[in-house]
Amino acid sequence: MSKQSLQHFELDVLLAMLRHGGESYSVPLVLALEERTGRPVAQAAVFIALSRLERKGLATSRLDDHALGTGRVRRYFKPTRQALRLLKEVRRAHARQWEGLDSLLGKA
Repeated sequence: MSKQSLQHFELDVLLAMLRHGGESYSVPLVLALEERTGRPVAQAAVFIALSRLERKGLATSRLDDHALGTGRVRRYFKPTRQALRLLKEVRRAHARQWEGLDSLLGKA
């Protein structure tokens, strides 16, 4: 297992990026996270997580100053290959942690 670690929210943001496909900026990620979790998500929290992921080498970004003619500059993010490898590792590790617990939790 990689020594790289992910905070829970960073994992959620990476998964939202994967679901969105390709590149994404923070607003669609906020909406996707709110839909999946059923709770409000602050855009600032998503942007902070995206910045942390970029510093960790798990996301890359680019600026686009032609965003729908609004004059606003948007930063688009996408997961790196390193992030995809880490997500696979995290998924396998979580699956191992859940093994054998269904009988203890009952069928939910």
